[in-house]
Amino acid sequence: MDEMFEDAELQVPHDRVRGAGHEAVIVGLAAGKELAGKKGKVKITTERAAEDMSDDDLDAIVIPGGYSPDHVRTSAAAVGLVRSAFNQGKPVAAICHAGWVLVEADIADGRTLTSWPSIKTDLLNAGARWVDREVVE
Repeated sequence: MDEMFEDAELQVPHDRVRGAGHEAVIVGLAAGKELAGKKGKVKITTERAAEDMSDDDLDAIVIPGGYSPDHVRTSAAAVGLVRSAFNQGKPVAAICHAGWVLVEADIADGRTLTSWPSIKTDLLNAGARWVDREVVE
């Protein structure tokens, strides 16, 4: 996570995971950093830094969209964590612009993905099959 995430794309999954009785940890580029969503409605503090995490520390990853993924994809630690979790068979959900992180992690190739339309070409160039749907598995 980093600044300018899409507010609802963080808040809704976070609340649903916690509401189902699971732990939800906010992982950012740095621990203890206060971040604001791009609409300013949601403010969060990162609990852990990606560089301090291992795929053994998590069961799944949800990457919200907004402008945050553009920052996250430049972090070798964050991209490596996503790649490692994916390669371990753990669920990785990428919302909206978060497909950029999948491209950077080199895990988009051969996958059916959806996204905000402006990153469609990036996903296609990375070998993904892009579809215009709200959700794909």
